[in-house]
Amino acid sequence: MKFTKFAAALLACTFVGAAFVGCGSDSSEAPATTEAVTTQAPATTVAADQAATPAATAAAPVEFEKAVVAESGDAILAMVDEQWYVQYWGKDTDLLTYDAGVEKITGDGDYTVSVNAGTKGCLYDITGDANGKYTPAGISFAAVKVFDGTTLFPDMSIDITSIKVDGKEITMTAKNYTSSDDGKEMRANICNTFVNNLPEDAHNADGVIAADNKDYAPVIIDTKDFKSWTTVEVNFTVSGTGKTKENAGTADDSSKAEDASKADTSADSSKAE
Repeated sequence: MKFTKFAAALLACTFVGAAFVGCGSDSSEAPATTEAVTTQAPATTVAADQAATPAATAAAPVEFEKAVVAESGDAILAMVDEQWYVQYWGKDTDLLTYDAGVEKITGDGDYTVSVNAGTKGCLYDITGDANGKYTPAGISFAAVKVFDGTTLFPDMSIDITSIKVDGKEITMTAKNYTSSDDGKEMRANICNTFVNNLPEDAHNADGVIAADNKDYAPVIIDTKDFKSWTTVEVNFTVSGTGKTKENAGTADDSSKAEDASKADTSADSSKAE
């Protein structure tokens, strides 16, 4: 009887031991499988994010307008806003340098100079965003300026014929005169409040202008027309250079071009019929 109990007890211990061994084996393998799944999933997610992020956030490169640097013989529109912040003096460091309208003076004829504060380059330099918003206000100085004009064309005269602000022609309050402040450049003031009287070398196409001539002034515009502005364009006529502007078209050339255009149109119409 005692042996039977002992044998039964021994058999029971054997089953219990087997049960513990079986449970221990299942417990050690399960975490290993779970950990493997856990470490692989984030790796797949990160890789997908890294592949998708550049394509989603990549910005198209911005193409800025050309920065225009004036050279000897070039005419520019020197322009300064009310705060002396937005300016153009013919340098590539000026805010208005981008796409500035500059013309080489090659002889007597008509020319146009301009500035544009709405370029991507100007807006980026001011706001940090090529598509940003900024509008200059007021005017402190403006003039048509020809680099080395006095040296190249000593008898040059600049006659401003029209001024446009944001595409709209404004009324000039006086006539401009031509002069040189430094003996090098030739200038026609549009707004120069630093000058009270006509300088001794003030002249026009007909010669020297008398100092007491009230028709001419260093400020020839109403500053109210520049309360806010983006583009300014100045048209002027140059005379006294002793030569004719290169590549200057004539009325005859224009007529010939127009006649040729009409002839082409007539020919096309005949073919269509």
